[in-house]
Amino acid sequence: MGEQTISARGRTDAPPAAVYAALRDGSTWPEWTTIDTFELERPGADGEPEGVGAIRVWHTKGRKLREEIVELVPDRRLSYTVLSGLAIKGYRADVDLTPSGGGTEIHWHSSFRAKVPGFGGIYRRALQKATDGFVEGLSAYALACQRS
Repeated sequence: MGEQTISARGRTDAPPAAVYAALRDGSTWPEWTTIDTFELERPGADGEPEGVGAIRVWHTKGRKLREEIVELVPDRRLSYTVLSGLAIKGYRADVDLTPSGGGTEIHWHSSFRAKVPGFGGIYRRALQKATDGFVEGLSAYALACQRS
């Protein structure tokens, strides 16, 4: 079962701090993704609600997805792993933010392996489509928040 990779890129005129704030606040995700609801199952280290070690739970289309925040670099990177909810293993995503001409370049990339042989490509295509939408939604949301 080979490793699958996903890469989505986008740009927004919002500064990295605004983009990072949206990523860090799981309660905003239903506003800019296809996710229906968010809950914080476990707060992160040092009492930081959505800090490293936090477990965030997403509900969408009758599915429950649990993920853990594994790395944070303020205004630069948010990384998470999927704990359950998909028939995949070893999923890690990194969302890298790079300042660019007064705005931000977003690079959302991930890798994983399918639990069931032959299903890697199917999951990759579905997750690529979702990730493309996440980048587009995040770009627009962060800019709208910056303007308000």
